[in-house]
Amino acid sequence: MARRGGLSAEDKALWSRVAATAVPMHPARKQAEPAPQPLKKPPAMPQAAPLPLAGLRIGGQPGSDSTRLDLSPPPREALHAQPLRMDHKTHRQMNRGKLAPEARIDLHGMTLAVAQPVLIRFILQAKAEGRRLVLVITGKGREGGPDAPLPVRPGALRHNVPHWLHMPPLNAVVLQVRPAHRRHGGEGAYYVYLRR
Repeated sequence: MARRGGLSAEDKALWSRVAATAVPMHPARKQAEPAPQPLKKPPAMPQAAPLPLAGLRIGGQPGSDSTRLDLSPPPREALHAQPLRMDHKTHRQMNRGKLAPEARIDLHGMTLAVAQPVLIRFILQAKAEGRRLVLVITGKGREGGPDAPLPVRPGALRHNVPHWLHMPPLNAVVLQVRPAHRRHGGEGAYYVYLRR
């Protein structure tokens, strides 16, 4: 049974006799430990200029000049920044809308959870049928509006479809993804060029 109140005087005397006879196991390791260095004060951060609060009202709606941050580039720019992997002449014809897609799928109106498996099935089936150019229609999407509880990027499908096409299992069959020509849906659709 444990005693409360710590060691008795008799126990303390016994412990001090045992401690006096103790021999270090590794005497070579015992070195004078360096005194801890005082912490250096980090450099002061530059102060940002205060924001003008003249037009700010508590409970007011943000004005039309409200700042909006979107660090990811639009899908069109991100796809054009990718290297060209297909034949240059075929790519030029495809971008001009001169090549007719051999198959098309319309994901417009579907949720992300429904659209991804449908897209995977469509692309793999098109590859199995020997098709080369297919059209994936996503729609342009619409703004969430000023009353939306969270900032939502318009066109969730439009932003996610290129990402899905570059992920397994589709990255093994997809050669190139480009925004569609105006006659095939413009910014609301993508050309997907499949490997042989």
